Amino acid sequence: MTRVFNFSAGPAALPEEVLSQAAAEMLDWHGSGMSVMEMSHRGKEFTSIIEQALADVRELMQVPAGYQVLFMQGGGLGENAIVPLNLLGRNNKVDIVETGSWSAKSRAEAARYGDLHLAASGLRAEAKQGKYTSIPAVADWRVRSDAAYLHICGNETIDGVEFFDFPDMAALGAPDVPLVVDVSSHILSRPLDVSKCGLLFGGAQKNIGPAGLTLVIVRDDLLDQAHALCPSAFNYKLVAANGSMYNTPPTYSIYIAGLVFQWLKRQGGVAAMAERNAAKASLLYDALDQSELYITHVEHACRSRMNVPFFLRDESLNEAFLAGAKARGLLQLKGHKSVGGMRASLYNAMPLAGVQALVDYLKEFEKSHG
Repeated sequence: MTRVFNFSAGPAALPEEVLSQAAAEMLDWHGSGMSVMEMSHRGKEFTSIIEQALADVRELMQVPAGYQVLFMQGGGLGENAIVPLNLLGRNNKVDIVETGSWSAKSRAEAARYGDLHLAASGLRAEAKQGKYTSIPAVADWRVRSDAAYLHICGNETIDGVEFFDFPDMAALGAPDVPLVVDVSSHILSRPLDVSKCGLLFGGAQKNIGPAGLTLVIVRDDLLDQAHALCPSAFNYKLVAANGSMYNTPPTYSIYIAGLVFQWLKRQGGVAAMAERNAAKASLLYDALDQSELYITHVEHACRSRMNVPFFLRDESLNEAFLAGAKARGLLQLKGHKSVGGMRASLYNAMPLAGVQALVDYLKEFEKSHG
């Protein structure tokens, strides 16, 4: 068997060490005689797994006191409905900054539950490619001071736009408005300042583990804001009070996530991963910038380190490019159907060797087709 370099945006590559450990423990976890898939979620074996995973998240992300760490279900898209159901019980005003396809989806979902206000938008409606290429200047945001929360997407997986700092709500004239951040595609890739946020959430299938698990970090004072119609299994207060086991959690996904957290700690933690990810992204962006065949649209200051969309100037070469990449073991490079082109996702589990192999292929393809 030959492992490929998997540039998928999610479900994404996992560290080989983690996969090997999971394979070794598949039939018998730590002498229990059971697979983790077979365990009772309330038994001592799984209790030890989830407690360690929760502790590791707190350590890796430096979660301050006064915040709950929750393991949820429903993925990132599901959480876009769960968040407003948990925060709009007393005040139904939602403000959103739209910087890409995912925050646009968040906007549409929140509008079903509350009074939605677009605080800022980076949409370039006239663009054929790269409709979202920048983050609107914070000075131009118009945030309502009495909103229940302000939502941003920390990293736009489809469009490749990333926030490298979270806004100061006081500077926006809304010091009492909690900041909600979708961190699905850059969580654990670099340090994130949890203390600036009221709530962070992310689907696991990019930097944490397999699909089926969602991580939520929520400030204690936001636990009692749920709408009366919020399902009990998705009510943050109930989930927190029951240690993320109010209902049967996605046990195997939590187990794999826990192995990833331990792997991250062995690599030196989030700060060490940030250095690696910066190096990988720089290597790829430098190659694209020096090319006459490939083009990127995202402004340099907000180029994502996790998801790098790019286009061939001659789009008739797209299929040939993808076929050549596949032949070299470089997979899942086709861009999202909504934007086209190509996209390379450089999550934590992608080694530098994989990015170097892609850069070598980019140069080879341009030499033969430029």
